[in-house]
Amino acid sequence: MNLKKKEKYKIAFVSAALIISVFSQTVPAQAKMDKKLVPMGCTIGIQMFTDGVLVVGLSATQNGSAPSPGAVAGILPGDLITALGSDKIGSADDFKAVMSKLTDEPVSVTVQRNGETLQMTLVPNMNGGSPELGLWLRDNVAGIGTVTFYDPQTGMYGGLGHGINDIDSGVIMPLGRGDIFRSTVVEIKKGCAGVPGELCGDFSAQNTCGNILKNTHCGIFGTLFSGKPDGSKAMPVASSEEIVLGKATILANITGSDTEEFEIEITRVYRGSNDSRCLMLCVRDKRLLDKTGGIVQGMSGSPIIQNGKLIGAVTHVMVNDPTKGFGISIEKMLNEAGDLTLNKAA
Repeated sequence: MNLKKKEKYKIAFVSAALIISVFSQTVPAQAKMDKKLVPMGCTIGIQMFTDGVLVVGLSATQNGSAPSPGAVAGILPGDLITALGSDKIGSADDFKAVMSKLTDEPVSVTVQRNGETLQMTLVPNMNGGSPELGLWLRDNVAGIGTVTFYDPQTGMYGGLGHGINDIDSGVIMPLGRGDIFRSTVVEIKKGCAGVPGELCGDFSAQNTCGNILKNTHCGIFGTLFSGKPDGSKAMPVASSEEIVLGKATILANITGSDTEEFEIEITRVYRGSNDSRCLMLCVRDKRLLDKTGGIVQGMSGSPIIQNGKLIGAVTHVMVNDPTKGFGISIEKMLNEAGDLTLNKAA
């Protein structure tokens, strides 16, 4: 995914103007692999908000002469602050409003960390006349990514093939709410060794086409409201064991809203991989190499097709060689989607 990094405000928050855990019941593996899905390859705009504020960093106060009150309290990057005192915190605006009322009296802070709720006590630094907490916070993120598949039976889509992570802390962004939008590619920054390229997309908040119900290490998942593809284009999905070395293709949107098919080669398969990198690929298509240099940011989620089956999605580029990258299996994406695969389309 190509994320837009926004300005950070040292007092209390980081705001990105544009831009829950869901416990899944077990879905039989065979039922998932019997599915037929429509491979997509179109880019989307992504806008996601946390339910709280994410701590992305800690800093000294009093122009660097005093420690961070947040650090002294035990707060860590990756913590999600959900309450300050008795006030619930749902956004950076909430945090600013409550913070403005603080004094030098200790205040309780409620944070979520690794699925646990923790209570801490923070003492604001008031030596500058206003409260300083020494926290860098973020409550939303925006960017461009690619939809991998659409399930005509459930109305569900899957995309990216990896999670949306905070740029600064590296933790996966906790999902409060999110939407996806129709997007067009307006510019390509070609990749070269050591410098990853990127797709520059344009999208409007008025062109919502779906929601985000899950943000996981294997991709984002939700319901597609509009722009649904022709269900007759659905194809079988392959199990991880069916992925083989050799020729394959990817579907990618690198110009406007057009999706094209490009030749690649699967050069390595990682059996039993515990992360989202299940295979290594190399771009062989001269057209794609000429336009992008290979795999670029924003192409994450581009579906991979081999032997008439959807086998996975592009996830990462090798920074030192953009002609090469990694992919996740479609089996892992469907496993992570969990109970969303059981819902019927409206």
